[in-house]
Amino acid sequence: MDAASVDRSRIQRILVIKPRAIGDVLLSTPVLPELRREFPDAQIDFLVESFASPVLEGNPYVNRVVTYDTRVDSSASIISRVRKNHYDLVIDLFANPRTAVITLLSGARYRVGFPFKWRRVAYNIIVSPRSGQVHNVEFNLDAIRRLGIEVNSAAPSFCLNEESVRFARSFLAENDLAAGEFLAINIGGGWETKRWPVDKFTELSSMIRLKLDRRVVVLYGPSEEAGAAKIARSSSAILAPPTSLEQMGAILSLSKLLITNDSGPMHIAAALGVPTLAIFGPTSPHLQGPYGNVSEIVRNEKLDCLECNLTKCPIGNPCMKELDPETVFSSLQKLIRKVGSTRSSSPPEVESEVKINHSLSPINEAGASGPG
Repeated sequence: MDAASVDRSRIQRILVIKPRAIGDVLLSTPVLPELRREFPDAQIDFLVESFASPVLEGNPYVNRVVTYDTRVDSSASIISRVRKNHYDLVIDLFANPRTAVITLLSGARYRVGFPFKWRRVAYNIIVSPRSGQVHNVEFNLDAIRRLGIEVNSAAPSFCLNEESVRFARSFLAENDLAAGEFLAINIGGGWETKRWPVDKFTELSSMIRLKLDRRVVVLYGPSEEAGAAKIARSSSAILAPPTSLEQMGAILSLSKLLITNDSGPMHIAAALGVPTLAIFGPTSPHLQGPYGNVSEIVRNEKLDCLECNLTKCPIGNPCMKELDPETVFSSLQKLIRKVGSTRSSSPPEVESEVKINHSLSPINEAGASGPG
């Protein structure tokens, strides 16, 4: 089936599927405003695993966030819930076995997806995959291009709510921090092989304090607090409190820049327009790097095994363990010069429409309004 065969007048209910991870869900958000522009009166829902749903909270282009938990929800139960919503168009941006089956059995007239192995039978509108060729944002946008929808903007979106902004401003006030004057460090990463060692982050944090006279805030996710506390304790940095994704995003929005592993917070910073120094090793910055903001990539370029995509390293993870803090600090200085040459060093206004959305909040399947 081609785009000319799609009867747009029959598309009243749309489901976008991208279940995980936090960064991947965020990189799929450029699809949503283009769908809303093409189908202004349609119901647009998004199917996502529960842990990643905060990425979509406050997004004005989503009517409902449909969540599930793989620990308790079977594929059959998810399919049943999807079928009850009577979607006309399902766009599967993930195309793994489970999402392909959900799409196939959704009952939708139009089913868009990628022809990976046997999963191609689940879709009647096939998207030629450019995985390994283009950034993930463009890979996702190819799905709506296949429907004949022109892409006007490829910017990912992460919305902050007022409560999170108040939380961030309170944190700054309690620690005598000025917006736009401190640097943030995020130590997390979805895979062990993507994480720069804590002791090296500690050295870098000390160098920032001594050589740049800048204060550092250390951010972290679940199970990472001990490492973050060690960095803060050993380098006179400030340990952030435990945060939700929105609260972390609000703190990031008030920072001068972020230093981070390849991670969800890296993509959140990029979506918020925060300059980012990203540490890469097993993944590709060309495909998964910060998108749309001022950024700099640093890697252990002495290796020929970069971009291996291995979650376990058979040779001891040298891309991270042998990347020295001096190299990262040098890249940080490049980013600071780049920021200075492209815009003012003051942070974006947190109250901007891009960051705090007061209009349409997503609702979960139970019907509760999301924050925003």
